[in-house]
Amino acid sequence: MSKRSSIREIRKERTYYAVVLAIFISIFINSYVFIKEPFEFYVGYLIYFFLLPGFIRKYGFNRNLVWIFAILFVTGVFQVLSGNNTTAQFMKVFTGLALSYFFYQSVFLEFDVDVDRLFKWYLKGAYIAALIGIIQFISFQIGFTPGYKYRWIFNKWGVIPGGNFGIRINSIFGEPTYLAATLSAAFFVALHDIIRKAHYYFTKFQSVIVILVYLLSFSGVGQVGIFLSVIFLALSFGLARYFVVVVPIFLGVFVILYNNSRDFQERYDSIVSLFSGKQFVLGETHGSSFILYNNYVVATKNFEGNFLFGSGLGSHPIAFEKHSLARHFKTHGFNLNSQDANSMFLRLMSETGLFGLVIFFYIIFRFYKRRELESSDYKWLISNSILVMMLLNLFRQGHYFLNGFPFFVLMYIYNAPSKEIVEEFLPIKGSDDEEARKDRLSNSAISP
Repeated sequence: MSKRSSIREIRKERTYYAVVLAIFISIFINSYVFIKEPFEFYVGYLIYFFLLPGFIRKYGFNRNLVWIFAILFVTGVFQVLSGNNTTAQFMKVFTGLALSYFFYQSVFLEFDVDVDRLFKWYLKGAYIAALIGIIQFISFQIGFTPGYKYRWIFNKWGVIPGGNFGIRINSIFGEPTYLAATLSAAFFVALHDIIRKAHYYFTKFQSVIVILVYLLSFSGVGQVGIFLSVIFLALSFGLARYFVVVVPIFLGVFVILYNNSRDFQERYDSIVSLFSGKQFVLGETHGSSFILYNNYVVATKNFEGNFLFGSGLGSHPIAFEKHSLARHFKTHGFNLNSQDANSMFLRLMSETGLFGLVIFFYIIFRFYKRRELESSDYKWLISNSILVMMLLNLFRQGHYFLNGFPFFVLMYIYNAPSKEIVEEFLPIKGSDDEEARKDRLSNSAISP
């Protein structure tokens, strides 16, 4: 190998690990912000600014993303002019969302759409986060403050009391909810490996660590994630065969959580009560349940007047001021999550209307990869694990691009099994050897 070739390989390897590190930071490090006003500037945003210009020069733009964001831009500007949104709110959300999707789309092209490799890098990061969660739990039990309180590192982070052991584990994430949402795909894989005695990526020890930390988060989102994981695993291996096992397990887990987790019991009772038409009662209705229900009311009322394209990206806080059930409450805290609607489904309904909801559910159904008995590949495992993550975000996390969510949406798409699907997401213009790149993309997307 010539000296020039050797230098080229070294540079290529450095670039590879730089991009991997960038992905790690953008997904897992969102509990530190440089500024909070006029918007929260996360560490991951720096990565977009540094790497995206070079990616765009190298790979160009994706035609589908260009059309989607063009429509969102035009409808968003119209809503600003109509008084349903502000320029600052719209541009803040539109810019962040567009940058994140174009960045992560370029990342997949940089890795020749090697979904398996990128997913395993995510699993590695999830395991590291889980290990930190174990350290946090042990440190809390023995009273070692620096080991469980990470405020000295992260400025958007806090110790969350509760659970059965005095603390709800959040590891390096700002809240247990974020841990549960981000590690949900890893939890699915770990649960699969334990139940099936398989080995996709995790060892048995690593699977136990991931599952344990997921449980120790005592997150309502995590509890939903457990239910969804059990259901999708049962569906993947034959519902009829596992029906007599799944239903008792499902009911058993629910009864255990309901009887042993006061927080879960209060959340469940409050949600059922509110959606049954009963009024909010201060001191009796769980605050988080009311916040979710309140955002549901705001989103549905806003949807009625803007059902086709919504009131524009970033407009939910404006709608919240108009329709919130808590706008006259004197008690602080019930107007939380007005920025993200407490749920991506509700936020999409409010801000993008049928247009956004149809696109999201089209992606879910169009690119789903089911398990095939005669196939030995793990594309179904990646597909189902990411589907659990997307459904959890639809239910309980409304930030469009927090913790690298667009990365997983695009991974779900590129994990699809057909050449035609992959070619839908090629760029408008690419590098000089675009035909060769198309071949690599197609082969990578289809091969086990």
